[in-house]
Amino acid sequence: MTFSLRPSYDDPQVSDLVGRLRDYLDGELADYERDRGLTHEGRLTRADLEPVWRRSRELGFYGIHLPEDYGGQNLSYSALAALKEEVGASGRVLGHSVLGDMGGPLRAGDILRHATAYQLETYLLPLVRGERACCFSLTETDAGSDVRAMRTTAVRDGDGFRLSGHKVFSSAGPFADFAIVVARMARTGEQEGDKPSFSAFLVDLDSPGCRVADGATPMSGEHIESDIVLDNCYVPAGNLIGEEGKGMRIALGRVTTNRLLHCPTVIGATRRALGLTLERTRTRQVAGGQPLLTLQSIQHKVADMATDLYAARSMTYAALAALDRGDEVRTEAFMCKLFVAESAFGILDQAVQIHGKEGLTQGNEIEFLFRKIRMFRILTGTSEIQRNGIAHGLAFMS
Repeated sequence: MTFSLRPSYDDPQVSDLVGRLRDYLDGELADYERDRGLTHEGRLTRADLEPVWRRSRELGFYGIHLPEDYGGQNLSYSALAALKEEVGASGRVLGHSVLGDMGGPLRAGDILRHATAYQLETYLLPLVRGERACCFSLTETDAGSDVRAMRTTAVRDGDGFRLSGHKVFSSAGPFADFAIVVARMARTGEQEGDKPSFSAFLVDLDSPGCRVADGATPMSGEHIESDIVLDNCYVPAGNLIGEEGKGMRIALGRVTTNRLLHCPTVIGATRRALGLTLERTRTRQVAGGQPLLTLQSIQHKVADMATDLYAARSMTYAALAALDRGDEVRTEAFMCKLFVAESAFGILDQAVQIHGKEGLTQGNEIEFLFRKIRMFRILTGTSEIQRNGIAHGLAFMS
């Protein structure tokens, strides 16, 4: 793998897909966003997203990772990563809706293989077709990294369940029709210290006792989060995903894969930041009328930025290739998440420094990317959690 700000691929399928995706992102989707006046920090509506879901589905990108039975192309993880990287590198406001990250097939994760025929027909196949949208509701105020500390409970009620609790940071919540909710099973006679069990449910967001509330606005400024408030909300037994008590395993079943697949999007956004920074160093003049890039201090900064990006991208795709071969890459996934998060933040910090006042100004893309990338050191597992996972893997390595 060589270094490039516009990578090419030897695989003809991947090369074709990346080329067509770039054309869509830079052409039709860019025009669509401009015509609607969409910005990263503006409030998006379902009406903004639905046309992109449908168009992306028509072009073959929405749910492209899925098996052919579901209208996908059964892509390898490495191929999907290449597409996710291009989305990240495009800078598009609605990039998250092209492959199905925002409420679509990628958000549903591994639920498809646990779903019943009823759940597929009612919830998941409409989701794949871009007709419905979902959010994933696991996190709570005091149950972030320690998800097993959650307080949302599910109580048996006849043929169904009653759910009560308060979920936060439900991405895609403002646009979703239903949520995948993980709750702790409340049992009669439960004692403190008993080992909890968890179940996963499909919850219609317009159900009595379910309320979608405005979530906290993250530092990126994007309005894509909701709180899901459940107050004795009845969920029929047919909406239980998999077996009762197996919800945490289902929810986190592809955690290693998902951890790895978050990295290419961040790599793409970092690639874009480096490109913008190089352009500034070539066009910004210093005293004497010379470009900023003629200064050795700037040359050293961009050299380090490019080297860190190359290292982050190389290790991520090496781990993805191993995953495609069927290798166990749990420790490597921790390593990639840690290194990509920390390196990307360092690169964006230097990008802000080189951009000077413009890099500190709201409305400048570098300023937005700095805030967006900073979040990745915490989201999907903090850097400290990744270090714990790496150390644990090393302890059992022969």
